[in-house]
Amino acid sequence: MSPPRQVVITGLGVVSPVGIGALPFWDSLLAGQSGVDWLSETRGAELPFRYVARIKDFDPKLYVQPRKTIKVMCQEIQTAYAAAALAMEDAGLASGQIEPERLGVVLGSEMLYGEVAEMLGVYRRCLEDDQFRVERWGEVAFKDLFPLWMLKYLPNMAACHISIAHDARGPNNSIVAGGASSLLAIGEAAKVIERGHADAMLAGGSGSYAAFSGLPFRGWDQLTKWQGEPAAASRPFEARRSGLVPGEGAALLLLEAREHAERRGATILARITGFASRYEAPGGAWQRRTGRATGQSIEAALQAAGLRGADIGHVNAHGESSIEADRAEAQAIRQTLGNVPVTALKSYFGDLAAASGAVELIGSVLSLVHGRVPATLNYEQPDPHCPVNVIHAAPLPVERPTAIALNQSSTGQAAALVIVRD
Repeated sequence: MSPPRQVVITGLGVVSPVGIGALPFWDSLLAGQSGVDWLSETRGAELPFRYVARIKDFDPKLYVQPRKTIKVMCQEIQTAYAAAALAMEDAGLASGQIEPERLGVVLGSEMLYGEVAEMLGVYRRCLEDDQFRVERWGEVAFKDLFPLWMLKYLPNMAACHISIAHDARGPNNSIVAGGASSLLAIGEAAKVIERGHADAMLAGGSGSYAAFSGLPFRGWDQLTKWQGEPAAASRPFEARRSGLVPGEGAALLLLEAREHAERRGATILARITGFASRYEAPGGAWQRRTGRATGQSIEAALQAAGLRGADIGHVNAHGESSIEADRAEAQAIRQTLGNVPVTALKSYFGDLAAASGAVELIGSVLSLVHGRVPATLNYEQPDPHCPVNVIHAAPLPVERPTAIALNQSSTGQAAALVIVRD
């Protein structure tokens, strides 16, 4: 039996609060530039929604073709589409260079909540004596809604639009598993290539904790209680952390079988050597995790990669800045990987929901390419309950060209992915 095919990364596309495109994104990380700002909709109001990290200067018309399809794409789909276009451009994979049946898409996605502005007219039609009458919804709702409204918000539509745009007729899937979604999608895409079912896969995710319509639905217990400047609100593993900052973004990577990449002369940025996922029941409370699934996913990913903990150059942690989740993750990292350097990129742009893992993984790929790991922002007072070696104050020179990326979801999924720069 022949060994599994090697899976390499040849293209990076990112749309984030700290930059659109791999190089602007990387420059912001090296400069320590935060993307967190005030949430303008609630500025001055007595509400728990205080800070947000939103994408700036994004114009979907620069990426989406034909432009008329924008009207059936919510922002999460638009940014995923743009990230895919950027990844293909970065990889230099032009139309006709690959058989359509050998190119696929796996995308991490989530529940898409709709935009407040689209629902105002419907809401007002359901008012009677200043009271919302839910029984009127069925009668009046679609008088003001765009007829294809639902197509804008189906979680699988981003993968569909991307596959149509790039004539990707190979395996196509959407994974909806909270904050672990896009790392799970990348791991699944790598397995597709290893099994020989495709030669190249676009994989990653898009998501938003920052959509104002979704904030009340998700609840605010997990949001930061920080009262200072926005840039200091996200504080992974730090003693004064108090919760996550909502953000938004998208990222896709082009994965290829090594022989396919070499045959077309592609630049290989890194190689995926191990992936694993595990599950831990959260126990009925959002914060209640032991880190068991995280530790098990790390151990399994290392085994798949044929590496030991001492071989890992840095960890790109989930690091969402919540009290209990950070503590559980930090202890799992310490138990499995020892004193390995750890960076937490959510300190720059908050929690990007289903997009987090792909955006953060691109940060690690660029770290291995450029030889420096970005520092974690706002790490000033170590938390003794988070016994990890957090990279802070300045970027860390790369000594070992290996990294492991971690993600987890509030419902218990955990994922770990190992990359190496040969």
